[in-house]
Amino acid sequence: MASWNVNSIKARLDHVTTWLKSRNPDVLLLQELKGTEFPSEVFQNLGFESVAVTQKAYNGVAILSKSPIESVSNALSGDETDTHARYLEVMVSGIRIVDIYLPNGNPIGTEKFDYKLAWMERLLVKMSAWKAGGVPTVVGGDFNVIPENIDCHKPASWIHDALFQPEPRALYQAMLTLGYTDAFRLLHAEGGQFTFWDYFRQAFENNRGIRIDHFLVSPSLRSKIEACEIDKGPRAQLKPSDHTPILLTLR
Repeated sequence: MASWNVNSIKARLDHVTTWLKSRNPDVLLLQELKGTEFPSEVFQNLGFESVAVTQKAYNGVAILSKSPIESVSNALSGDETDTHARYLEVMVSGIRIVDIYLPNGNPIGTEKFDYKLAWMERLLVKMSAWKAGGVPTVVGGDFNVIPENIDCHKPASWIHDALFQPEPRALYQAMLTLGYTDAFRLLHAEGGQFTFWDYFRQAFENNRGIRIDHFLVSPSLRSKIEACEIDKGPRAQLKPSDHTPILLTLR
């Protein structure tokens, strides 16, 4: 399965369809759709079922699958006033797959940062319940969290950013403490591996990036992790998303 923040499905539809034909994943999680219209027929013609939760101009997540999708929920429980399209939970082939677009949280010291932390706490409650329930679970998407210093090119550049603050990093660590595994970090100990590069100052060309797109795998699936890789190819294309896909292979 793969995850990709496309930064507008309308603007990046050709990128996504080309990549699907090339990499041919079984499941693709998309984030930041940025619109109410989702081109499900386009993906159906490529052999993928799809479900999406959308929002005008902002947010939005979708899941594509070659196998049948059973929709479970399109909202993260714990706050009935939260109308952001950031969460999608489905069952595919006996695995719970959760697609998230976690709040950015900037600037620090505002209600946006408080919302980020509250959203993560709500997700942590769900992840605890899922672990207790025993259903194999994968949580993937744009977490908007830089877990460790090696997950960014220059930590000093991020010390005032919400993605790098101790509170969200601690909540991310709490997810690992529950027993979930950061699939990429399990297999790759080296730094310099990123999923996001800013559009400015030739960040991609100079590999000044951050790793904020993750797959967290429940304990029952840890032994099934075969590979997890970052595909930098789409970020090198013309008019790309500022994120690139991350792929997870389970035995």
